[in-house]
Amino acid sequence: MRLAPGQDVRGAYRAALDMVEWSEGSFAPFVTVSEHHAVADGYLTSPGTLVAAMAARTTSTYFMVTAAILPLYDPVRLAEEMAVIDHISGGRVGWVLGVGYRPEEYALLGVDFERRGRLADEHLDTLFDALAGRDLTPHGRPGSIGRAPEGRITLFWGGASRPAARRAARRGLGLFAQTNVDGLAQVYEQECAAAGIEPRGCVMPNPGAPMTVFVADDVDRAWDELGEPMLRDATAYAAWNPQSAARNASMSTSRSVEELRSEGASHRVVTVDGALDIIGTDPLMLHPLCGGLDPEVAWPYLRRVGEQVAPARDAARS
Repeated sequence: MRLAPGQDVRGAYRAALDMVEWSEGSFAPFVTVSEHHAVADGYLTSPGTLVAAMAARTTSTYFMVTAAILPLYDPVRLAEEMAVIDHISGGRVGWVLGVGYRPEEYALLGVDFERRGRLADEHLDTLFDALAGRDLTPHGRPGSIGRAPEGRITLFWGGASRPAARRAARRGLGLFAQTNVDGLAQVYEQECAAAGIEPRGCVMPNPGAPMTVFVADDVDRAWDELGEPMLRDATAYAAWNPQSAARNASMSTSRSVEELRSEGASHRVVTVDGALDIIGTDPLMLHPLCGGLDPEVAWPYLRRVGEQVAPARDAARS
């Protein structure tokens, strides 16, 4: 939900809801929403609110919050929010939890950045018991959250470091990393084995995987139309992670539209055939409102996926 200067905020949010609803009727989407704070262009500060609205507009789409910055939440309040969203969605929302990496966010919300690791572990203890409907008196919170989720909510721990992999394993969580580096999957599996815990899976795209894809009839014309918003997305994210480009598949160090296009990695514009080639090895990761793209400009690229790519994919599978 990054927005361009002067962009209609309400219109962008309405477009996001409309796009998710339309996509469910056109192909089988898996939708992710993220969280950041203290960002001038808006980003998304309340992922639970948006995902609840999206879930209410759909019936089968699965959603993942990637990621909720756990130390910035009261864990009991977060458990309550998760439970309500679980009931609204019928169990169609999973959550990636993490500690984040931007001191500005902690400062804005009045949380000590230096204590983020300890807070994460303390909050996980409370969150697990709250989601299970247990009495929270041992955590200094008399009572329980009442209507707990009906089943186990899918939880991952997010991060691209060995400590993150170890925390995920020790806590019985799946691991959601920004890319597959430093043997994270092996660290996770080894830690699970040492703790006698069944691994709950790893999600980690390969370096250079396409993370923001638009499908176009005319690739050159599309780059003229989409290049600046995609570059705005890429450079803003890279500015937060100056030392981490190799650890994040969705990041680019490009400084011009030409560089971003020639890189052929995280941000891509492809034809229908190119999209089918991606589907052969990777998920087709769409980002229709990337970088504050005008929804009217974005819609034709999204519709092309539902009207051309999905039927061709289904025909090839039949």
